[in-house]
Amino acid sequence: MATQLSEPKSSAGMVISWEALPDDFWLEDEPVENTGQPLLAGALREILELAGYITAHMLIASNFGLCATINGVLTVKAPDWVYVDRVNETLNDRKSYTPNLEGNVPAVVMEFLSDFKNEGYRGEEYSSKQTHPPGKWFFYEKILKVPIYVIFDPDGGLLEYYKLDNGSYILELPDENGRHWIDSMGLFLGTWQGTKEGRTGYWLRWWDVSGNMLPWAVEKVEQERQRAEQERQRAEQERQRAEQERQQKERLIAYLQSQGLDPNNLPGI
Repeated sequence: MATQLSEPKSSAGMVISWEALPDDFWLEDEPVENTGQPLLAGALREILELAGYITAHMLIASNFGLCATINGVLTVKAPDWVYVDRVNETLNDRKSYTPNLEGNVPAVVMEFLSDFKNEGYRGEEYSSKQTHPPGKWFFYEKILKVPIYVIFDPDGGLLEYYKLDNGSYILELPDENGRHWIDSMGLFLGTWQGTKEGRTGYWLRWWDVSGNMLPWAVEKVEQERQRAEQERQRAEQERQRAEQERQQKERLIAYLQSQGLDPNNLPGI
């Protein structure tokens, strides 16, 4: 029998349980909606990896199945980016994750909006539909109870940051720098505009507690190149200064010798 954890009926009269997927369960891959979404998700993880932030007990993934059983029916949602601060077991080939059963509830989930087909259209990211299959908003807010839900529009650069408060998501305004502090990660989240991997537009970026933006690999390489160039210029300036001092000393010695003086008998020469 599959391992199972259950909780009482919610206010909506639902029975929520956390059950391991059967070994033969086929988890259908959800296709991403555009080519920019994997770049956005990958860039977020890349920064954390380079900063040495990620540890073995964390789970950071994109387009990855989060599972819960609602009234006996398995429900799987795949956020564009998810962060779990601690899992019970480190697996190299994890294909899905059941909170509470396999570790902590995700601390952060993110959804990246694709192009709207109609003006005013709001996709599943905002859906509070409770019947099967439930909307993502309802699933994250009422079933998983994820503390932080981020919805990001890569085209317009709008970052919507929702924080769970008394069981409901409340929109939180950014600080004076346009960023949001995520206490569970010890980092700020904000937007940045520029180009990476051939994509020009808005990106999500991390800042440390001191307000320093954490760099991508290409930025670290450029920073190192600039540091090496500055060091080369300093070394060149020092070489030129030493050469000027040598030439000045030679001219002084030549002058003293022209006056019949022995430079070796003079102090400071």
